[in-house]
Amino acid sequence: MKKFVMAAVGGTLAGIVATTQLAGPLLAQEESRSGNVYEQLDLFGDIFERIRAQYVEEVDEGDLIEAAINGMLTSLDPHSSYLSPDDAADMRVQTRGEFGGLGIEVTQEEGFIKVVSPIDDTPADAAGIEAGDFITHVDGESVLGLTLDEAVEMMRGPVGSEIIITVVRENEPEPFDVSIIRDTITLTAVRTRTEGETVVLRVTTFNDQTTPNLEEGLAKEIEAAGGLDNVNGIVLDLRNNPGGLLTQAIRVSDAFLEKGEIVSTRGRNPQDGERYNATPGDLAEGKPLVVLINGGSASASEIVAGALQDHRRAIVVGTKSFGKGSVQTVMPLRGDGAMRLTTARYYTPSGRSIQALGVSPDIVVEQPRRTPADEEEDPNTTPNSRSEADLRGSLDNDSLTEDEIEQIEADRAKAEAAAALREEDYQLAYAIDILKGLSALGSKSE
Repeated sequence: MKKFVMAAVGGTLAGIVATTQLAGPLLAQEESRSGNVYEQLDLFGDIFERIRAQYVEEVDEGDLIEAAINGMLTSLDPHSSYLSPDDAADMRVQTRGEFGGLGIEVTQEEGFIKVVSPIDDTPADAAGIEAGDFITHVDGESVLGLTLDEAVEMMRGPVGSEIIITVVRENEPEPFDVSIIRDTITLTAVRTRTEGETVVLRVTTFNDQTTPNLEEGLAKEIEAAGGLDNVNGIVLDLRNNPGGLLTQAIRVSDAFLEKGEIVSTRGRNPQDGERYNATPGDLAEGKPLVVLINGGSASASEIVAGALQDHRRAIVVGTKSFGKGSVQTVMPLRGDGAMRLTTARYYTPSGRSIQALGVSPDIVVEQPRRTPADEEEDPNTTPNSRSEADLRGSLDNDSLTEDEIEQIEADRAKAEAAAALREEDYQLAYAIDILKGLSALGSKSE
């Protein structure tokens, strides 16, 4: 014991000596760094004064300062930026669920504007804009070299006005123009419906309305089905959901989890990390859950998908998500402006960072692209559309009761509806088929 104590004391003394010996050089380095910062600030002031005094045209001093601030922030990453008072007000409106525009969530990649996802039932969605599209020109003007905020500003305009955007799309040989009429974008955070015995929850964004809409919509569908016993599972559709509020992502995840970590954030300093845990209560009461994602699922969507996947609460189906795993904190500034600064990274319960990697689905299912040939094909003209019952003089089936015939016809109608859904939305149909299989397997095991 004495040797241990002495070793500890000796180490402490050595540390004191080393600190004393290094204090001089470290202090000198700190003073040198501070001196360099002040020199750079003096340089900035000098450039500012020369622009103000000697630029060929008179410039607005406030605009110069804002541009310098925004340049400093946008040099960090695509998601940090300065918000002018107007932009800050627009952002607050968007989180409430209604704003003017095209209906697309965008980011910046290689100097061009990349579509994260179109928003359901918006002008951009109706015009056929897809996740992964690159916007190169707005009304004939190139966006190359502009900041993200500047490009977004170009796309803004009065409701009812037309905008022409030039799009580059994978597997398309040439860029093409898309005409869109600007409109007021009213976000319906959650749309619910029932397909057969499966409840489909389509979550389009994470704003203040998301959790209340989800809880209300799910309860309504369960009641219409005659109770949870008549539901075989739930599809949580997060495709083309660009994200939104962290608090809502946590609440949606918590709605289907009984316990455990949902997400953690880690910043520059370890003590700034946060961990968010689930509380008891599962809205689905343990019913099977399938989460649908694709390349347009970002940020808050990835938090939900990652949490439910890590806890094995849901089967994740679709294609790899977008990969936005960073936290932006909006900090109010004087003059009603704000600063959006990346302050941390998200981590799923298993410790995965989704930044740039995204969430990989448990089952990869691509959404087939429909071609004009597919749309023109008439299924009624195929050779297999005729059956024995269509033949003249065919025998009747008199071995079945009317109830049995009605049941067969009802089952056939369900199968035909499933086939129609498969043509319309293959990924959703695949998810529903998974839940049907799990339900059938559960029934046999009982």
